[in-house]
Amino acid sequence: MKRARGLGRIYQRHSVWWVQYYVRGQLKRESSGSSRRSDAVALLRRRHAEIGQGRYAGPQVERTTLDDLAQMLFDDYAANRRKSVGRAKQSVGHLQEFFGADALAIDITTDRITTYQRDRMKTAKPATVVNELAALKRMFTLGMRAGKVTQRPYFPTIRVQNARSGFFEDAELAAVLAHLPGDVRPLIEFLHITGWRVGEAKSLTWPQVDLRAGVVRLEPGTTKNGEGRVFPFAHHPRLDSLIRVQRERTTALQRETGRIIPFVFHRHGGKPIRSFHDAWHRACRMAGVPGKLVHDLRRTAVRNLERSGASRSVAMKLVGHKTESIYRRYAIVNEADLAQAVQKVAALDARR
Repeated sequence: MKRARGLGRIYQRHSVWWVQYYVRGQLKRESSGSSRRSDAVALLRRRHAEIGQGRYAGPQVERTTLDDLAQMLFDDYAANRRKSVGRAKQSVGHLQEFFGADALAIDITTDRITTYQRDRMKTAKPATVVNELAALKRMFTLGMRAGKVTQRPYFPTIRVQNARSGFFEDAELAAVLAHLPGDVRPLIEFLHITGWRVGEAKSLTWPQVDLRAGVVRLEPGTTKNGEGRVFPFAHHPRLDSLIRVQRERTTALQRETGRIIPFVFHRHGGKPIRSFHDAWHRACRMAGVPGKLVHDLRRTAVRNLERSGASRSVAMKLVGHKTESIYRRYAIVNEADLAQAVQKVAALDARR
């Protein structure tokens, strides 16, 4: 074994030179990967400088790549059964395209992240870039927990002002329903009343509907926020009638086809409703309300709950909002609501 004076030790195993040094009292051994003694000396000097300046990372951290961090992210999604793994993979794909899948994590610095943000904003919406940087930030957090990286770079903030304020008035919805295919119409009416997400309603099956109790349930783990949900439809005559008519229609179709139809909302022949994008936009255009989104039905349901005087905590449970900050984004106040409030104040003033 040989000593590089004042720096630690270097020694040779077969033809490869190794280094030995201490970090906070812990012995570290590391291969230089070279058969030249001078390379081992240079490595030992570099480690000694890093330790002295308090920025020692070590070989494991230095070898961690963006691809390693991405795999940690995917494993985290799988372990927690998160449903947005598809979006996460898209985000990682754009990150790998810019930085390179084999890019070292220590080389992904704040200035490079800022450059990524600047270049990506030229072709992508701000909300998309926010999601991609959030994925990268999470990857570094997981890497730090695993000891694969020592620190997380600073991530610049992007202000996203994409909150929509669209909703339906009763006449507008009636006009759109009149131009929709008959198999899609019940689904849209259900969304308008419940405020549920379209994916939740499309995947709703009859075992989740209790006709006797008059409730429909989403089990924990099947919703976006992971929480279960109950909607007592029996207390809403129009919704109660809609669901019972769907049950009768489904039963008749099962007798006709001789097979079980599990979905509450389905196409002709009992097939599940997948996409109705073209039918929706055509109906909105013909109804004179082009540009309306199916998601506007969710905002409308929240507004209707606010108007009804339902407590915020109950309304959040019904529509499936986990946090009040998200709920407030949907609790839209339009000019008619403001006018009604002013009229109430004026009436109170007149009685004084």
